[in-house]
Parts: sequence; structure tokens; C-alpha cells
Amino acid sequence: MTVLRDTGGVHWAGMTLAFLLAVGLGGTGELSAGTMLLLLAVVMLGVLPQGRKGWAWSLAVAAALGGAAQALLPFATSSLPVWGAVIAVWLGAWMLVAQLADRPRLPGVPGRLQGLFAPLTFGATLLWLWEVVVRALEVPRVILPAPSMIWERILRSTDVLWVDFVQTFVKGALSGYAIGVGAALVFALLVDRSDFLRRGLLPVGNFLAALPIIGTAPIMVMWFGFDWPSKAAVVVAMVFFPMLVNTVQGLAATDAMQRDLMRTYNASWGQALIKLRLPAAMPFIFNGLKISSTLALIGAIVAEFFGSPTRGMGFRISTEVGRLQLDMVWAEIAVAALAGSLFYGLIALVERGVTFWHPSQRGR
Repeated sequence: MTVLRDTGGVHWAGMTLAFLLAVGLGGTGELSAGTMLLLLAVVMLGVLPQGRKGWAWSLAVAAALGGAAQALLPFATSSLPVWGAVIAVWLGAWMLVAQLADRPRLPGVPGRLQGLFAPLTFGATLLWLWEVVVRALEVPRVILPAPSMIWERILRSTDVLWVDFVQTFVKGALSGYAIGVGAALVFALLVDRSDFLRRGLLPVGNFLAALPIIGTAPIMVMWFGFDWPSKAAVVVAMVFFPMLVNTVQGLAATDAMQRDLMRTYNASWGQALIKLRLPAAMPFIFNGLKISSTLALIGAIVAEFFGSPTRGMGFRISTEVGRLQLDMVWAEIAVAALAGSLFYGLIALVERGVTFWHPSQRGR
């Protein structure tokens, strides 16, 4: 009962039952002895009480689960012993993630790195489960390629992927992101100074933001050509309004007492903006920056479906789908997801340093 009350204890109990099922049905030789021994080690480690489950325990469980998962891949079939072992590994990884997420955060840089362990473990488990299911069920490559096949395609096509990355992310997404965000910041200051712009043009901006990208992208291609400027124009249209709305809301976030204090000091509009209102708006501004970072890459990729030179992520995806080369399609998706995640993470890291005083950053 003590084990079941621990964080991840229920997952440990389910993993133990799945392990026993795999052992009971594994007499046919469909599973290796090494897989069974490694899973048994995880079961025994799960018996330890909550107080003794430190970093050494986490490393031991991760090593045993990783070894069992790797040893299980060659035996990935649709037999019951294999599925029992797969369920045991999955629940064991779930137990490990629950323990890592519940562990008190360490101070400083180790604490920030600690926050990555749980999502990395969970992501690796999902990729492994994807690999096992594709192999066991013999899913055709044109339906869903295995992660190992996608990784091999990435290694074979690094030159093509790099050219597509530069064309779509660096030229199209980043340039449009910089122009759109910069224009939104400037326009937000103008809106803040003018009641006419706030009451008259913001509803028009809301209407423009609601225009579908599949309708505006072909128009941008006709206006700016087939190369990256048309993709940057689509990105500008997508990121401008979310950034504008967040900045305007942030500039209005100060309360009446704070504004009265600045008037008491005889501060001008510019002084009040720099010393009070802009710092108070930073959480809203960074919220807009993070939202726009995801929209920028999506807009650049989708815009390439409506006309582009013979390079770019969107062009490659649409072309390779027609050729049934789904491993290349998933390789492009993986590169885009990695680039977008790193870009978002960089903005979040800068936000943490700039808005360290905000309640949303406490305890991180």
C-alpha cells in the first residue's frame, strides 16, 4: 500500500501486472531474457519508498527501461507477450515521469535542466511506442513510417533539409516575423496615443486578422512573386494583429494609482512610457511574441503551397506527398517542429530574464 500511495505508484502496479502477463505468456521464446530481467529490475526499484527515490533511482530506472525498450524492438510482433512487455515499459516510463515531475525543483541552472527531464523522457517514450506499433502491426511506409526510417532519411538528406530550412525559416518566417512584430509595436504606440486609432482602426484590424491564409497567400504570391518575399508578406499579415492586441493591452495594464504617481512627478508621456507602462507591458508583449513565433513558421510553410521556387519546406512537403515519399515529408515536419520549438524556447528564455519580477515567473 505504501508503494501505491507514492507518486507513480499506480503506474508501478500496472507495470507489474503487465510484466507478469508478459512472463506468463513469454514461454514461447518470443521475448529475450534480457528484456525480462531489465523489466524485473524496474519492478524491484519501484518497491522503494518515496523518500529513497532520488536521482540515483531515476538514473537506474531510466537505464533499465531504455535497455528493455531497445532489447524489445527486434521482437516487435503482434503477439500477446510482446504487447504485455510494451505495456510494462510504457507504464514504467509513466512512473518515472510522474516521479520526475513531482520532485522539488533545484535552484539555479540545475533546476532549469531538471525541468527538461520529464518532457524528454515522455517524448522518447512516445517515439519508442510509435516505432514498436509500426513494426508490430507492419504499417506500410506510405501510411506512417517508423521514427528510425525518418531519422535515416534526415541523415541522408541533410543538404536538402538545410536549403529548405534557410528558404522557409530564415528568409520567409524570420524576416516576416521581424517586420510584422516591429510594425505592430510601432503601431501600438500610435494607437495608445490616439483614441481615433484605438476606436476606429482596431476593429478593422480584427477583420483583417480573420481573413483566411489560404485566401491571402495566393494574392501575396501574385503581388510579391514566387520567392521568399511573398512568404514574408503572409507572415507579416499573420503576426501583426496578435502582436498589436497584446501590446495595446499591455500598455493599458497599469492601474490608476501608478499613473497618478507618474503625473505627480510631472512625467511626460514618453517618461511614463519608458519607466512605467512599457515595463508593465512586457509580459503581454512577450505573450504576443510567443504566439507570433508559432504563427510565423505555419504561415511561411502554408504560403509555399501556393507557389514557390524549387525549395522550401512547404514546397518539399507538397511535392514528396505526391511521390508517396512520406519519410521525407516527416523529416521536413521534424525539422520544422524542432526549429519552431527552439525559436519559442529562445523567446521564453529571454522573457524569463526580462520579466523576472512578474508572478508568472516565480517558482520556475
